[in-house]
Amino acid sequence: VQLQASGGGLVQAGGSLRLSCAASGRTFSSYVMGWFRQAPGLEREFVAVISRSGGTTSYADSVKGRFTISRDNAKNTVYLQMNSLKPEDTFVYYCAATSQILARTAGPYNYWGQGTQVTVSS
Repeated sequence: VQLQASGGGLVQAGGSLRLSCAASGRTFSSYVMGWFRQAPGLEREFVAVISRSGGTTSYADSVKGRFTISRDNAKNTVYLQMNSLKPEDTFVYYCAATSQILARTAGPYNYWGQGTQVTVSS
């Protein structure tokens, strides 16, 4: 599966952005989807993950209550709604797909999008 992330940009602290990740192929619903983020020189960190049906989600503590992951299997797209953004949310955000269980680490993910930059100004 090929993934294409979009929706990043520059926003003021307290603002919102919605990231989208469009997947190619007809097997999107068979993948667990995750969002990760990474700063230059640092490891990629987990943000959120959603099950194949969308019925189960999990979040990093740093974003819980502010970010919401969702998916539309009919549109082959996963979303990350980001509210109450903070300067420390400034990262490149990546979507990823895995055929394994709900994973909160990068290792199990086989497919990655190209990343989209999110910059939050104070």
